[in-house]
Amino acid sequence: MNETPIALITGGAQGIGYACGAAIARDGARVVLADINAEGVEAAAEKLGGGTVGLACDMGDPAQTAALFDRIEAEVGAVSILVNNAGIAAPGDFLETSLEQFQRVIDVNLTGTFLAVQRAARAMVARKIAGSIVNMSSINAQVAIPSIAAYCASKGGVMQLTKAAALALAPYDIRINAVGPGSIDTEMMAGVNANPDAMKTVLSRTPLKRVGTPEEIAEVVAFLASAKASYVTGETIYVDGGRLAMNYTC
Repeated sequence: MNETPIALITGGAQGIGYACGAAIARDGARVVLADINAEGVEAAAEKLGGGTVGLACDMGDPAQTAALFDRIEAEVGAVSILVNNAGIAAPGDFLETSLEQFQRVIDVNLTGTFLAVQRAARAMVARKIAGSIVNMSSINAQVAIPSIAAYCASKGGVMQLTKAAALALAPYDIRINAVGPGSIDTEMMAGVNANPDAMKTVLSRTPLKRVGTPEEIAEVVAFLASAKASYVTGETIYVDGGRLAMNYTC
């Protein structure tokens, strides 16, 4: 009998991360949610049920990331599915953005993703686990918004990190892919949702004429994490309502 796979989803207290946990749990995995919001991630784990564990972790802190994996391996088991969803945007004027603000976004979104991929992969290789890793990129790996330069840079880095890691780990039967959301109805988009003019602009660039849901992202993540995507690695799948395909509006 195959052992129950253990899936770690970072940034799992709400939104896309929580939806990913729910989708992967439905596919039969035992889920560990990690989030910087300790109270929120514990509540999310309780809500999800099914033996879900909620652990506090700042994915921008290398020591906390290492300790997270150590604890999961000691108390739950080896991770065979990793979803790197934790991320921040820190919007602001480009000319006024400090190095500290820029670096914090890179630390969480890109460096944190690298460290989690590396740590998970080392354990998978040591245990001969044919694992699957899904990184959260963004359409902003391809296009850009001037007020979130660090976010755009980090997500472009995630796209390339995904390719490089997929090549490095293919000999070990570890697959690594990414998902690039467009405009999704999450807390990060709350300001746009509350501004009719901003929403009009978003929808003018979205051929399907609506924002996506966390569950729509989660279903793609769950597919990539599953055996249904057994011949897919090094790819970024954009779930954006057609935005990147659009040349101009009319």
